[in-house]
Amino acid sequence: MAIIELLSIAGPLTATELADRLDESPANCSWHLRKLAQHGFVEEAEGGKGRQRPWQVPGLGFQWDNKHASASAEERRAAQALSDVTMSRALDRLREAQLRVVDETDEWRDAQEGSEMVAWLTAEELREMNDAITAVLDRHIERLTDPSQRPEGSRLCEFVAWGVPTYLPGVEPA
Repeated sequence: MAIIELLSIAGPLTATELADRLDESPANCSWHLRKLAQHGFVEEAEGGKGRQRPWQVPGLGFQWDNKHASASAEERRAAQALSDVTMSRALDRLREAQLRVVDETDEWRDAQEGSEMVAWLTAEELREMNDAITAVLDRHIERLTDPSQRPEGSRLCEFVAWGVPTYLPGVEPA
């Protein structure tokens, strides 16, 4: 996952460049890159040969559909495992940011925010809310792949959102 994350943020990168950033051996990164490529998670980028061969992700982000009845039990388990790993890594980054908040400038400390809420919504309202949140999150997506779009003083920031029905004991649908 660390390889995919770095290639998404800073790619294309060679196995050696990834190894330097991840404190791993180039051979280990190379092996993982080949395994990830076998399953379509990464691909070779243009230019370079041999050890100087750069790798990239074929697209940004993951999207999997395990919601439909046609998804097999195995597909649903695989999607759930991937979701668990990605959310766990995001929570780890949140905890690190919370620990480092005291070292931030006032400007960056004041800019950080956390929120959690629940609301009574219809399925249509939930879809609208999720679409609106996605639109806000996608507003600066070009900055991820095009460094020239990044304003002076900008930093990589992470947002994690989900909109799902909540199941609490004794709380039934209206």
